[in-house]
Order: sequence, then C-alpha cells, then structure tokens
Amino acid sequence: MSVHLVGGGWADRPDGAVFGSFLSEASARGSAAGRATPRIAVIAVRDADGDEHAANLVAAATAAGEFEAHITAVGPDAPIPPTAFADVDGILIGGGLTPAYRESLEPHFGELRRQVASGVPFLGFSAGAAIAAERAIVGGWRIGGVPVSPEPASEGLDEVTVAPGIGLVDVSIDVHLAQWGTLSRLVAAVEAGLVEGGLGIDEHTALIVGDGGLRVVGPGSVWRVLPGEQGVVVGTIGA
Repeated sequence: MSVHLVGGGWADRPDGAVFGSFLSEASARGSAAGRATPRIAVIAVRDADGDEHAANLVAAATAAGEFEAHITAVGPDAPIPPTAFADVDGILIGGGLTPAYRESLEPHFGELRRQVASGVPFLGFSAGAAIAAERAIVGGWRIGGVPVSPEPASEGLDEVTVAPGIGLVDVSIDVHLAQWGTLSRLVAAVEAGLVEGGLGIDEHTALIVGDGGLRVVGPGSVWRVLPGEQGVVVGTIGA
C-alpha cells in the first residue's frame, strides 16, 4: 500500500484524480475484509468548521469512488479518540493549521505507522501531507529573523519550525508550493540545515509514495530540494 500526499486546493468540479489511487487501494483492502464499500477514516482538526471541511473532503474523494466515511472532527488541541482509526480500510487526514494537526495526532503517530505498515493506505491533504514526514515543516516564514517566504503562509508561526511528524516518508514535505510561494521556505530550510531535504507539492497534485518509487498525479509539479555542493539543488517531478 502507498502514502498519498496532496498539496491541497479545491476544484470547482472535483474529478477525483488525486484521490483515485488511494480509493483503489482502500477498495481492494475492503474487499479482502469482506466489505463491498471501503470504510475510510476522515480526520479534520479545525476551529469551527471541522464538519464542513470533512464533508468537502468526502465530496472531493467521492468523485473517485464510493466509500463509507468514518468522520472525526475536533477543535485544535482537542484529543482524537483511538476509535477514529479502528477497523478502517484507509486513512484520510485533512487540511487546516498544520501545528494543530500535528499536536492532536501526535499521540497516534505510532498507530498510524503501524496501520500503514500493515497495508492501510494513507492520504494526507495539505496539512495532513506536511505532518506525514519524519521531520515536519509545520509553519513559519522567517529563519533567524530574515523573511524567507510570504507571511500569510506562516500558519501563525514566526520562525520556520520543524517538529517530529508521523514518519511515513523520510523527507520533509511542504504544500501549496506554487500557489502560496513556499518554495523559498523549503529552499531556505534545506540550506539552513533545518531539514536534510524536501519535496514541495503544488495544489491539485498528489505525490504517491509506494513500493514502485514516486509517482505524481495531477496538473501541478512536485518540487525536489536537496543539499548540493554549493547551496541547494532544485528540480521538479511532473506527472
């Protein structure tokens, strides 16, 4: 099974493209368990619109196939019950403030790793993609007091902040790259040694990490930022 990382973004007419492989994997697992329709955990950590956000995620994903949504919507800093991930064929973590998702889900990082290792597909959307990394970029717009990216994309943090993530991928992930202008943050974080390397995902684009390597789905790019002999090396992976 694979880890599916989506850079965020809502389409006016969802076509389900970035969710397709995830739904296929969840359906296969559900069939093996005797379910005609896969059961997917949908997690939203939001201030006041968690139910609405979860419903939007379900609507976007349903364009790729039918499933039973097991929704858990909580406020920031609120605990997520262990039952949120019980007996499911897939796990979908939504978007919002990345620090809030990381804090609320941290007690379940071990269980999430265990489930993915056992074959449960994982999809992170925006913040959910960022915290999938071993070392998660959770926000910030300055390094050492120097601006490195637009402040509106800071997630409420001043200094670029890296914290332990779920650990499903071994490079750091940034999202909304082309749309929010956060490529410069990823470049600066790698150059400053805050992270060893990173992948940035545009909106409406999914990076799929599986046994066969990396695959990109959608119209955008995945930006690869690695340390080089003279600074950093930046390239893109297209669909």
